[in-house]
Amino acid sequence: MARNRDAADKSGTQADKGEGGDKTAPVRAVVVVPVLTRQQAMDESSRPRLTRSPSARHDEAVGLTRAINLDPVHSLVVTVNDPRPGTLLGSGKVDEIAALVKESDAELVIVDHPLTPVQQRNLEKEMNVKVLDRTGLILEIFGERARTKEGTLQVELAHLNYQKGRLVRSWTHLERQRGGAGFLGGPGETQIEADRRFLQDKIVKLKRELETVRRTRDLHRAKRRKVPFPVVAIVGYTNAGKSTLFNRLTGAAVLAEDMLFATLDPTLRRLRLPHGTPVILSDTVGFISDLPTHLVAAFRATLEEVVEADLILHVRDISDPDTAAQAEDVERILGDLGVDANDDRRVIEVWNKIDLLDDANRERLLGEAHLDQRQGPIAISAITGEGLERLLATIETYVSGELAEMTVTLVPEQFSLLDWLYRNGDVVQRTDNDDGSLTLVLRATESAREEIRNRVRGAAKGAALDEG
Repeated sequence: MARNRDAADKSGTQADKGEGGDKTAPVRAVVVVPVLTRQQAMDESSRPRLTRSPSARHDEAVGLTRAINLDPVHSLVVTVNDPRPGTLLGSGKVDEIAALVKESDAELVIVDHPLTPVQQRNLEKEMNVKVLDRTGLILEIFGERARTKEGTLQVELAHLNYQKGRLVRSWTHLERQRGGAGFLGGPGETQIEADRRFLQDKIVKLKRELETVRRTRDLHRAKRRKVPFPVVAIVGYTNAGKSTLFNRLTGAAVLAEDMLFATLDPTLRRLRLPHGTPVILSDTVGFISDLPTHLVAAFRATLEEVVEADLILHVRDISDPDTAAQAEDVERILGDLGVDANDDRRVIEVWNKIDLLDDANRERLLGEAHLDQRQGPIAISAITGEGLERLLATIETYVSGELAEMTVTLVPEQFSLLDWLYRNGDVVQRTDNDDGSLTLVLRATESAREEIRNRVRGAAKGAALDEG
């Protein structure tokens, strides 16, 4: 059992990642979901929080466990009336879970709640098995999902900050090292002090590397600003269908599975909207409730893609019973990043997965989604494609202005502009004139109309513009 605990202690275990380990044997785990009855559902600003049902919390905890190479052999919801400082759970419940662990030969206990270092250590002693709290489990998942150097660095930094406060005295024979020689040397630093110093040195080194990554990302943003393509960022609760929507709109092949945190590293692709407006679409890591502050800080470089975006699509899984609470969690994290989620000039709410609704709920929700493109949410299905036409039109309205008609008359010397006009405007009427000129009535966005004016006026003499 000690060997199993040592192996589980490592972030992103080799067995899970397939690096010299056996991925065919998932680690057996018991999942415990504590529900604190006296916990005040308020955040630091005293804003009331929506309460999730115990069954929803249970399903999410099991989903998080299955997101990596873990087999939840048992799962239970535990009501906690009086949280214990030493173990969080009461002694009777701890004994019951310990019996479950022994009976099922589990190697790991997942507690879907933040644990203090003391609580984690005491639970491990009582149950004689490795214990991971919610934060530790999310870190393990992130370590499994990270693919780029930036993502790996961010996960490692977050994990080191998490472990820094959880060092325990593991080597009693090295409790205190002695300095100097013979009997004259004074007592040296303890082993735990040496470990903390080692971790702090690694944290400082990682922060320097991430600062280099941040500067590189800033350079990339600066280059994108020189070619002024608006950036549209997709955000949402994990498993809301962000990557599926991203793939549907761009034709990309980002991993999209019915799994929490299926993708971690951000992906950017160019997208041309219906009337020719080019934008950069960005898919980001999914959010989740009770996301640790130090984890948000570690992923600041990635999340800056959201902060710097011209437009944000807040994707919600409208078929989930807890969609309102999930939306509140996303808005809370956006607020931590300095983004006002209620700013309808910058944030569009997208209701995804309407294909999973029954007829009654579907009609009700579609009725709630306003017909005006500048108001209310947009109901879509990223799987079937329903509603995507309206979504793209709304994005284009936000980034390029309202559509309006204009009349353009081209002389033969300007006919080379025809292809560009057809690609960047919606041609309503075409008239071939007797003098060889050509008149087009077209609808275009505000930015496209300005570009049309510049191109036509800069071409041969004889061109005419009439805006209606």
